Amino acid sequence: MLRRAEVGEIPPSSRAKPISGGATAKGLRLNPQEFFRLVEAGLARTEQELARYARSNIQLVDRISHYIQDSGGKRIRPAILLLSSNLCGYEGPECYRLGAVVEMIHAATLVHDDIIDSSDTRRGRPSVNARWGNEITVLMGDWLYMTSFSIALGERRFEVLDILIEVTRKMVEGELLQLSMNGSADITEEQHLDISMRKTAFLFSACAQMGGLVAGADEEKQEILRQYGLNVGIAFQMADDVLDFTASESTLGKPVGSDLREGKLTLPLIYLMRQCEPRHREMVRTVLRENGFRTVGREAILSLVLEYGTVERVLAKAHAYANTAKELLGAFPASPSRDALRAIPEFIVDRDR
Repeated sequence: MLRRAEVGEIPPSSRAKPISGGATAKGLRLNPQEFFRLVEAGLARTEQELARYARSNIQLVDRISHYIQDSGGKRIRPAILLLSSNLCGYEGPECYRLGAVVEMIHAATLVHDDIIDSSDTRRGRPSVNARWGNEITVLMGDWLYMTSFSIALGERRFEVLDILIEVTRKMVEGELLQLSMNGSADITEEQHLDISMRKTAFLFSACAQMGGLVAGADEEKQEILRQYGLNVGIAFQMADDVLDFTASESTLGKPVGSDLREGKLTLPLIYLMRQCEPRHREMVRTVLRENGFRTVGREAILSLVLEYGTVERVLAKAHAYANTAKELLGAFPASPSRDALRAIPEFIVDRDR
């Protein structure tokens, strides 16, 4: 029997890591339309819950809440929660409310991140801080956090609150760690992975684990789902790191190369700094020093990443984590929900390219 781990804990024996040899999951491959169709009704109910809890008698809060909800997003996190619950034999109102909770927490992190990064674009339109200013946006992020925890508290499940409190704490720690390393050209792969797990992967793991929890799955199955979500989340962040160099601005919804401009050295550049010539390393350091592409242009950095093949290296690693996630689901009997959960990691890694 696997011991139930805390959300933020990665024991050495169960640390998220890629399977060697590039193992692939056997079975049906679903495309995004097919696996989203499995939870289409549940996601519609989740949207209704989001709209219900986004209402406020404070007109400004109401307006910004609906602006955020209308901004789109693939709703991957609620979909994983719903599918994990379905996998364990349950779908019902508690899933829809918790789906709204995780989406609100995710939205809160995005509006706070945009302030920290001085971003004026999110999903192809003005960010909340660009429209309403930093002061209002900070408070709006706080309102989203508090509203999400108010919904979760209404479920009267201490296990759910334990998971959400711990994962939110880890996400804040991840942001603080990243800020402490901003502008550094010496960040290691291990440090970046730690930040990625805290900022991104732990929320995915919480979604999968809570799906099993509300369905009444035992601790062993919950732990498997938690590890599934953790591996999916790491693959998601690695794919995001790549998209910052390879996607178009219209696809990204923000300028290409934003991470480097904001002082963040992500995995494609971490690998680049290890293997490139000294003059190329100095180009990256110049962008970091200047907080922008002034002396060194964006295209020059993009061409270096492609020249040294670091994008392909990161993608290979993301696929390995995706494969690990898929293999973990072998502990569950075959079902459409299991097929859908197995399809999600590949969709995440290959999206928008």
